[in-house]
Amino acid sequence: MRRYIALIPAAGVGLRFGAGRPKQYVEIAGKTVLQHTLDVFLSHASIDKVVLVLSPDDAVFQTGINQDKLLVLRVGGATRAESVRNGVRELLQQGWAQDDDNILVHDAARCCLSTPALERLIEKAGERPEGGILAVPVADTLKRAGDGSHIGHTVERAGLWQAQTPQLFRAALLLRALSEKDLSKVTDEASAVEALGIKPLLVEGESSNLKLTLPQDEIIVRLLLESRGKA
Repeated sequence: MRRYIALIPAAGVGLRFGAGRPKQYVEIAGKTVLQHTLDVFLSHASIDKVVLVLSPDDAVFQTGINQDKLLVLRVGGATRAESVRNGVRELLQQGWAQDDDNILVHDAARCCLSTPALERLIEKAGERPEGGILAVPVADTLKRAGDGSHIGHTVERAGLWQAQTPQLFRAALLLRALSEKDLSKVTDEASAVEALGIKPLLVEGESSNLKLTLPQDEIIVRLLLESRGKA
């Protein structure tokens, strides 16, 4: 039976956030951002295992989470794509995952994922061999910059979607997509899969599933967690 395994790459340093520590360890309402993120998957019955991929040098994470579903792997790489590749490879090599298990890759700093959005992704993409991702249609008018920071032209937004996570793919497909030596230009798993000629499914997500990137994002995240009784 195909299993659902959440994989959380958390080997980054979050330099843009400027908190003096990786943004996943910023505390909001008594819990780190990472703990809020892990809780979404640890508490969901459809998720069989939650895999946290850390840097081998991470000295901040505390292993006191008493959860049989949680597996911590210290195989993080220099980029997100490397961390995901290393994590999936380790899962398959150790027999913790099979080729046709579904891996749901999710940003550690995207701690406001709702249960309905997660369930929608599983329902719509879980049995599709091409996989799928959460995404939202672009609502704002987009401008492409020209010379000297002037507007070059307006980009037609019809059909444009903003990618989110989780991004769901079979383990073997994900590892194949991330097996290139140069992963420096891979910004998400879907783009790596697309490079194989495969077209993943777009599953509508929610604007509240935002990623903590800049200091001002913390205010919005706190309000979202409070509205759900998590802060």
